[in-house]
Amino acid sequence: MATVTRKIGLSLGADICWPLCYEGIMRRLELAIPWNGDSVGVDVERVTIEPFDLRQPCRYDMVLDRLTHWYHTSREWIKKSILMDDLYVLNNPWAVQSMEKQTTYCAMIALGMPIPETWLVPPKSYEPLPDLQPTLKAYAKLFDLSDIGKKLGYPIFMKPYDGGGWKGVSRIDDEPRLRKSYEESGKNVMHLQKAVHPFDNFVRCIAFGPQTYLVKYNPDVPLHDRYTMERDFVSADESRLLRDTTLTINSFFGWDFNSCESLRKTGEGTWYPIDFANPCPDSQVTSLHMHFPWLVKAKLRWSIYCAVTKRKFRKNLDWEPFYAIAADKDRSYRDKLTAYAQIANERYESDRFEEFCHKHLSHLDEVAWEFFGTEKAKAAVRAKVTALFPNHEIEPFTELFWKRIQHWRSLEESRGGSILSA
Repeated sequence: MATVTRKIGLSLGADICWPLCYEGIMRRLELAIPWNGDSVGVDVERVTIEPFDLRQPCRYDMVLDRLTHWYHTSREWIKKSILMDDLYVLNNPWAVQSMEKQTTYCAMIALGMPIPETWLVPPKSYEPLPDLQPTLKAYAKLFDLSDIGKKLGYPIFMKPYDGGGWKGVSRIDDEPRLRKSYEESGKNVMHLQKAVHPFDNFVRCIAFGPQTYLVKYNPDVPLHDRYTMERDFVSADESRLLRDTTLTINSFFGWDFNSCESLRKTGEGTWYPIDFANPCPDSQVTSLHMHFPWLVKAKLRWSIYCAVTKRKFRKNLDWEPFYAIAADKDRSYRDKLTAYAQIANERYESDRFEEFCHKHLSHLDEVAWEFFGTEKAKAAVRAKVTALFPNHEIEPFTELFWKRIQHWRSLEESRGGSILSA
C-alpha cells in the first residue's frame, strides 16, 4: 500500500477565522484513508497570487475558492487549472462569474419556484460611452416608474440585479421613496421586487455539497445577532422543502457552497425564495457565532471527500433534466421539487458521501468538538474580531462569540455529536 498525499488549496481573500480552524482541525485528524489500494493523507496550503504560465501544472487536487467572484487573477488561474489540469474547485468559477441574481431568478421561475414578482429597470445614469446617446435616442423607451410601483404594490424592495451582501438594498413603502431610491441608484441596473409582506419566518439554508443547515435569520438586528440561536423553528416537512429548494438551486448552477434565503408569508404558509445567488456566502465567526463550527466541519467533510476520491469536476452545466421535469404538467410543484432534489443528490453523490464520512471521518465530530474548546480556536475568533471591531470592543465581542461556540459544544455533547444536515 503506497502512501500518497492529496493537496487542498485555500484561495482566500479577507477570510481569517475559518481557515485557521479548518487547518487546525485538519492537522488533528491525522488522515490516512485507505483508498484504491493507497493510504491517502491530506495536506492544506494557501494559494498565492502571482504570475503564471498557462502551461504550468497545478499542484492541487482541489481548491476551496473565495476569490473568483471579484479577483480576476485568481479566477483566471482557477479556470485555466480546471481546463488544463482537471482541478476540482468549490465553486464553479464560470457559474460564479455569470450567474447573477437576474439569472437565478429567471431559472428558478422557469422551474416553478414561487419567486416574488420582480421587474428589472434600466439604470438611472450611464457611462458616457461614444455610442451611448445614439443608442438611447433610438431605442430607450420612456417609462413611468410609478406605474411599475403600482403594478407590484407596496412595499417593494429595490436591489442591484447582480448584488450581494445587502449592498444597495432599500425597502420602499410609497412612490416618493421609490423615486428617491431610483435617483440614488446611479449606474446600477436594479431589480424592483414585491415584498413578501407580512412574513412570519425568515430562514437561511446554508449548503455545502449535500450537507444543509437551517438558521432562523433576523435582518433587523446588528450583524452579530442576525443568525439567531433559535431551534425548532420549522416543521420537518418545511425543513425538507427548504433543503430541496437549496440543493436544486446549487446543483442547477454547479455550486458546491451557497446559501438560500426564504420567507414564509403570514397566513399563507408558502415559502418564497428571495435571495440565493450567494456562491461566496458569509463564513465568518463574527456573524455565524454558534453556527460557525458546523460550517467548518462541512467544509472539511466535503473538501476531504472531493480530494481523496478525486471527484470529477462538472465542466458543463446540464440543465435539460430539470427543464424536462418542469415541463410535466401533471406533476405538482412539490413533486417536481422532490424530483429536482433527486437530481441534486445524484450529482452530489449524497449516499456515497455519507458512506465515506461514516467510514473515514467518524472521528471528525469529536476532534472538532475538542478543537473548539482550545486556545487556538479562541485565538482564531479574536483574530477575526480584531480585524473588524474597534479596540474597545475586541475583548467583549471575542468573549460573546466564544461563549456562543461553547454553547454549541454543550448542545453537541448533550445530543452525542452532529449530523450531516440540521
